[in-house]
Amino acid sequence: MVVLTDKFGRGISDLRISITDRCNYKCVYCRTGNEGALYGDLAFADYLRMARVLVGMGITKVRLTGGEPLLRNGVVEFVRELAKLRPQGLKPPSQSRDSSAAEAAPLQGPADQGPTDQRPNDQRINYMKQVPRRAAPRNNNTGEVAEDRLDIALTTNGHLLADLAQPLKDAGLTRVTVSMDAVDPDRFARITRVPGGYDHVLAGIRAARRAGLWPLKVNCVLMRGFNEDQVIPFGMFAREEGVVVRFIEFMPLEEDRVWSPETVVRLEEILARMAEYRPLVEIPHARSETARRYRFDDGVGEIGIIAPVSHPFCGHCSRIRITSDGKIRTCLFSVWDHDLYAEMRRGASDEELAEFIRGVVMKKEERHHIGEPDFVPASRTMVHIGG
Repeated sequence: MVVLTDKFGRGISDLRISITDRCNYKCVYCRTGNEGALYGDLAFADYLRMARVLVGMGITKVRLTGGEPLLRNGVVEFVRELAKLRPQGLKPPSQSRDSSAAEAAPLQGPADQGPTDQRPNDQRINYMKQVPRRAAPRNNNTGEVAEDRLDIALTTNGHLLADLAQPLKDAGLTRVTVSMDAVDPDRFARITRVPGGYDHVLAGIRAARRAGLWPLKVNCVLMRGFNEDQVIPFGMFAREEGVVVRFIEFMPLEEDRVWSPETVVRLEEILARMAEYRPLVEIPHARSETARRYRFDDGVGEIGIIAPVSHPFCGHCSRIRITSDGKIRTCLFSVWDHDLYAEMRRGASDEELAEFIRGVVMKKEERHHIGEPDFVPASRTMVHIGG
């Protein structure tokens, strides 16, 4: 049951909470490298109250972002508390916890041997062909996937994930997305401006898969003249590591504001480049999904393309965001935000917070205006919003 609806009739079911403005990477497409955090963090109890009110209003998916969310001490316990929230209209945990599952994670196997695995690619791909899948339970009346718990996801750069993947899964985290913009260690270091990070991230990805955080997605932001040659290597990576790789068109959300249309590697070019490796076949995706989805022609490996510049998906947007300092943002490209935390400081009740949220959601923008003459940059950049 969706309770929150904006003035364009879009149901709001996805909440993204940035739990810190800090990050341990300085990726060139995101940060200048000279500035740190600009905004403060709230206590987890404050984020939890915000989430509780919003889940009571129809939110079914919560994604934790940053900055780098794994820098926050106490993040595992925060996930544990979030997992106690019940989305509106769903059955209590005791009735359905055992029957809930999206696609199961790949089982442990040869690809988990670590960075030194030297088996030929065909052996690794044959392993992935044998990965068992488990279908999610479906509602007998509607045919839709039945959700019985809050979907809790995390976006991370993966640097600290290896040690936290299993504790996060045990606490109730459903799935994870890792930002990773090259599969070459040297190129990766030049992008992140952090030496030696590649092996940490690869270890984190493999730990997340072993823990059953699934689907496991790896996001790559492509920039012309910088890493567009990573398209085919990432296609190979998706097949060998058993992850979903998603390419993201570069958006004007970086700190130094150097974006131009010429830097964008667009969806059609990504598809053409990947076709030089092997053909892709488009597969269905939900209307509110940001990514167009593709599988390789032999069924091994999935690729997604998030194309907000060349193929905007604003018409089906189901998201709102809360920044690390407690502001609601209704769009990545909003030129203003709405201070939910200020309402809490003033002593607002849960009912008053819900009324404030409804008013904010009714102001949600119809679409962004990237590339248009009247485009106005967002009031915050990506790292200070929460991806």
